[in-house]
Amino acid sequence: MIKRSFLFLILFIPFLLSAQEYPQYKGWVNDFAGVIPANQETRIFAICSELNQKTGAELAVATVRDLGGADIESYANGLFSKWGIGKKGKDNGVLILLAVTERKIWIEVGYGLEPILPDGKVGGILDQYVVPDLRRNDFGSGLTRGAAAIAGVIAQDAGVTISGQVTPPPRQSSGTASRTRGGGILLVIIFIILMIVTRGRILPWLLLLMMSGGGRGGGGGRGTHRGGDREAATVRGRRRHRDRGAHRRAGAERPRGDHLR
Repeated sequence: MIKRSFLFLILFIPFLLSAQEYPQYKGWVNDFAGVIPANQETRIFAICSELNQKTGAELAVATVRDLGGADIESYANGLFSKWGIGKKGKDNGVLILLAVTERKIWIEVGYGLEPILPDGKVGGILDQYVVPDLRRNDFGSGLTRGAAAIAGVIAQDAGVTISGQVTPPPRQSSGTASRTRGGGILLVIIFIILMIVTRGRILPWLLLLMMSGGGRGGGGGRGTHRGGDREAATVRGRRRHRDRGAHRRAGAERPRGDHLR
């Protein structure tokens, strides 16, 4: 009997040593690293509280001094699960986690909010609202703006308004935007040249051409949009099947975390 107990301890001790320890949940704002000024902590708390009251979604912000050797994605996922952020059955929680020593930030999103907070949207929020402040060691401002941006997306989807919310604009790649502007300017120049050369006689033909081709172009655009939706739904479905029962983690499209260089 003693030998069996001793063997059990030998086998179980490595598991105990490798188990990740997490701090206890304190509320909407959990500044364990002590880097958020009091006034900004109050502002973040107000945003999270109002968001919960008006939409039922749960947004929590946490800072830790270090990750204890873990990677931030695994730590955020474990902390998210331990704290139970989000209502049961809805999985409508979001965790913003900052690790000060490692200088890393991560946003963990529950499955219920995945459709409105996909990887690209979360990455854009980090790039535009959070990381610039954090790189200047202005942790309070970065986390406040990040919480406001996340709250803005959720509130907009729910059709409500949150005090101090930020509604991030849709992301558009710089290459696409440049091509769009360049193409528009070129068309205007060609139109002006044709009007001058033909003394305006080409105008009726151009109008007729636009009216005859507009219907077909619109239909093609709608078909492409539907195809894009199907592809995105398939990708999300595969990730859910692979991580069945787990909370939403970062996907391959765009990381939900960043390193503060």
